[in-house]
Amino acid sequence: MKAEPESRIVKGKDVKFSIDDLRDMSESLSPWDGVRNFEARNIMRDQMKVGDKVLFYHSNCKTPGVAGTATIVREGYPDYTAFDVEHPYYDAKSTDPSMPKWYMVDVKFESKFSDILSLTRMKEIEQLKDMVLIKRGRLSVQP
Repeated sequence: MKAEPESRIVKGKDVKFSIDDLRDMSESLSPWDGVRNFEARNIMRDQMKVGDKVLFYHSNCKTPGVAGTATIVREGYPDYTAFDVEHPYYDAKSTDPSMPKWYMVDVKFESKFSDILSLTRMKEIEQLKDMVLIKRGRLSVQP
């Protein structure tokens, strides 16, 4: 799962979210909201299960790569931020909460790596050559 660890302002709000931000949250737990890609949504809604392990990936930064790990603690449920006009990820086409278009999961911090496992390094590891991240790097949530 990818997040941006450096500040980026959307609708006047900073949407940065790093492995440290997750660790520092109450109970080291957070909803993974704001995903607005149907393929990524489907993975969260249909495939992620409580107990699944997650690689927490820092993207859109100087050294993109895996920063640590987390665990799914709540399976897919409607992403309420899509209905909140004040939220950076509000979706004007999401008009009926009884028929949600977007979903999210809850994740809990597990570990922070001492060093980022960079995308460059991951591409050099033969066992990872078929990993979705290597083949289709733009998808924010991957199996």
